[in-house]
Amino acid sequence: MEFVLLLAVTLAISLLVSLIVLFYFRKPVDKIFQRIIGEEIAVAWRKFLMFALVVVGVSSGVNIWKLEQLIEPEGEGLVQPALTAQNWGLEIYRTVIQTLGGMAWALLIFFIIALIAFVIVKRGEVRSKS
Repeated sequence: MEFVLLLAVTLAISLLVSLIVLFYFRKPVDKIFQRIIGEEIAVAWRKFLMFALVVVGVSSGVNIWKLEQLIEPEGEGLVQPALTAQNWGLEIYRTVIQTLGGMAWALLIFFIIALIAFVIVKRGEVRSKS
């Protein structure tokens, strides 16, 4: 029962952290998409990116390998680790940090690609003016 509760808590925390990050990055992402690809299709791309970021955040935050150790400890004669208050605190901290880390990498990749696209769009505008 503790395993299911830990899974539900880590899932909820990683989802909450992901949604908070998306709240803060929504406007910058909107502006980037509108500048690079135009307003008509920017909404669809933003929705896709937000979905992808939630998936990355949740998959980074919920540590399946660690949860599997609670079901079946590796090796012979090993006992199943108990979920003490310290372990709960560590798992919650680990969930928050890993969620933020996964989303930071995904956003870094997005912003690098967006920067390259912005430079290409800017060059096209300069060439069309001259």
